[in-house]
Amino acid sequence: MKRLIVASFLVLLPLPSLGAGEAQRLDGIAAVVNDDVVLQSDIEEQLALFLMRNQANPDSATVDTLRVQILNQLIDEKLIVAEAKRQGLTIADAEVERQVDEAVQEAKERFGGEEAFHQQLQRENLTEAKLREKYRTDLRRQLLAKRLITKQLPKKNVTAGEAEAYFKAHRDKFPRMPAELKVQVIQIPATADSVTDAKAKARALGIRKRILAGEKFAKLAAEVSEDPGTARSGGDLGYFGRGELDPTVEGAAANLKIGELSQPVHSSYGWHLVEVLDRDTLKTRAKRDSLDGQGRPVIETHARHILIRVAVSEADAERARKVAERVRAEAAKGANFGTLVRRYSKYPGKQGEDGDLGFISLATLQPNIRAGLDSLETGEISMVLLNPAGFNIFKVNDRKAEREYQLEEIREELPDVVAQMIQRDRYEEWMKGLRAKAHIEIRNS
Repeated sequence: MKRLIVASFLVLLPLPSLGAGEAQRLDGIAAVVNDDVVLQSDIEEQLALFLMRNQANPDSATVDTLRVQILNQLIDEKLIVAEAKRQGLTIADAEVERQVDEAVQEAKERFGGEEAFHQQLQRENLTEAKLREKYRTDLRRQLLAKRLITKQLPKKNVTAGEAEAYFKAHRDKFPRMPAELKVQVIQIPATADSVTDAKAKARALGIRKRILAGEKFAKLAAEVSEDPGTARSGGDLGYFGRGELDPTVEGAAANLKIGELSQPVHSSYGWHLVEVLDRDTLKTRAKRDSLDGQGRPVIETHARHILIRVAVSEADAERARKVAERVRAEAAKGANFGTLVRRYSKYPGKQGEDGDLGFISLATLQPNIRAGLDSLETGEISMVLLNPAGFNIFKVNDRKAEREYQLEEIREELPDVVAQMIQRDRYEEWMKGLRAKAHIEIRNS
């Protein structure tokens, strides 16, 4: 089943992490909200957390857009908390302390125990007491905001009939299914020389022995993993479905039992140690199992990893680029693409015969890959396109234009989606009222 995604009308900001020390050194004022301020460091901290948790590496324009969105969210939160206090709403100290305890305990588990947790605190020039105070302040603010929103905007259920009527009357409000391309791919990664690669694998094997001997996975991940997006969280990759991570890592996770530690697994990034923590079915907003095209439940895996990178030199990259350019020239002259796939491609993900990836959504592709494919006609060969996995040559075999979702594709989850859309509209209207009564001054950074 295709999932229809509609942004929530309010996403409460994540709790602070132990990795926010760099942002704290910024002290510019981004906005004045009545008698309060939003600091530039507040925006940068939330931006860093978002990028880390989503393992995202967006371009500068996207980062600027995210900063604006975060700023507006922080302004809204200031206004909501002030309104909650004006109305006399309070949060019991016991409730705040309970959630602070849970947050601290989660952080300790994420870092592999008390010792590693306090070592990280020292690296961040923090104490547990200071961290607790930070959690306490942010949690109280978030709980107040949530309580006021629940009071002012109680959720209203939408029946299936009401949802269908809303869908038919407001088709323009619903996201469209992105354009899709049916492609074949040849991927030529830039690989290090055999000696460098062997040294990295040996290091991964040594770490694996330490884990099997009793050292905590999360502690070692924080100490040695060379994936900056997950190391501080004990290597946690969160829950993921097919096509969301490097195919090699996904494949390794798919073959592991829960709690089992993999042998070193090689990807374009280096050598990974992977451990599966849990598996669950992906749920629709109606709390039912999502189904794939064959009617089978879609499974999500929760795993963590340690990455040991393999250093690739400029000479290694240049060698791979020259091979890719030569292969692309052969394909453009009419050489059989499938033959070239079998001869040269090192693509590790699931693929059909002759490198066929089937239909892929343009919206899921990195900007430079999307730009390189968007203008191609059926049968055309792309230029050599670079991504973190290597040098890629694509052949476009078919196209599906962007289109509206059909009712049958989203009928099951439509009531929840419509309820959320109506709630979002109510929220935005309510926020307009709060903003109209407030003094808000945006300052240029």
